[in-house]
Amino acid sequence: MATPRPARWWHALDDGRLQCDLCPQECKLRDGQRGACFVRRRDGSQLVLTTYGLASGFCVDPIEKKPLAHFYPGSSVLSFGTVGCNLACRYCQNWDISTSRDADRLQDAASPASIARAATQWGCRSVAFTYNDPVIFAEYAMDAADACHEEGLKTVAVTAGYVNPEPRREFFAHIDAANVDLKSFSEEFYARLTRSHLQPVLDTISYLVHETPVWVELTTLLIPGHNDTDDEVRRLSGWVAGELGPDVPLHFSAFHPSHHLMDVPPTPPSTLRRARRIAREEGLHHVYTGNVRDPDGETTWCPECGQALVRRDWYQILEYRLTADGRCPDCDAVIAGCFADAAGDFGHRRIPVHLAGG
Repeated sequence: MATPRPARWWHALDDGRLQCDLCPQECKLRDGQRGACFVRRRDGSQLVLTTYGLASGFCVDPIEKKPLAHFYPGSSVLSFGTVGCNLACRYCQNWDISTSRDADRLQDAASPASIARAATQWGCRSVAFTYNDPVIFAEYAMDAADACHEEGLKTVAVTAGYVNPEPRREFFAHIDAANVDLKSFSEEFYARLTRSHLQPVLDTISYLVHETPVWVELTTLLIPGHNDTDDEVRRLSGWVAGELGPDVPLHFSAFHPSHHLMDVPPTPPSTLRRARRIAREEGLHHVYTGNVRDPDGETTWCPECGQALVRRDWYQILEYRLTADGRCPDCDAVIAGCFADAAGDFGHRRIPVHLAGG
């Protein structure tokens, strides 16, 4: 097991406790106590990150699985996470990792340099911090991102965006692309189903889009009876179009019964198609559907002339018509995102990878 590393972003309180300043949970800890995320612990007079250098697993994935549709389509990404989370989503799709209190789930010991080497050896274009929220292992992710950049790799954060302003600025300075999970457009939903709050997430998204070069896409998991009404979808989509602009891609993803919401049915494909229609009516150019097979909802369309530019079948690229500088070949419209002169050919594979230390 790796040795815990000193954590950043905390201060001492007058009553002797230490307050973690990483995220809006702002846990106040006495000696030996852990934060809500479980991985940040008080050891004597300091806070430590207990999972630095440890991962719950590595896998080579298609970039579309993150999901990112406008960030080097068809390329492969080395994905990894740790354990724990600073939210407590009752429907978490990765609950076995995010809620784990078992160090045995941390199967791979990997230094930042070894992560970058593995990604290069497997021919990946990027490395993704995912499975659980990288905000809670920010020190490890930032060091890994630096190592990746030295090898010419891009970095991706898949996050709920629940982070305070100072660590947010420092963390995302190391990130090239992010998919932020905008779980709902309701404070009541966030409080009841995630034990967190909506506004800090909106603040993070606005910050990333308006104040950083990070490429941003958003995902909303539509849960029947909880966040799938026409009104909420319209308000959420309208906020994205008005606050962020029409070119920020929005993914509507299908819920499958999980964790504490096993009594909720799966999201019907018709709900995703309806949400996509509403979001487009609100002015968004790039709206996708996920976790279902939906050719229209998987395709990147030109917002100017309406021609198909990137056709997908699940994570397989069937057709790629963008020019080298990311333009529509028919009308010369610029398509927002990060593109290459040709799509990657990784396809829909998923390759587990084991890093043996180092």
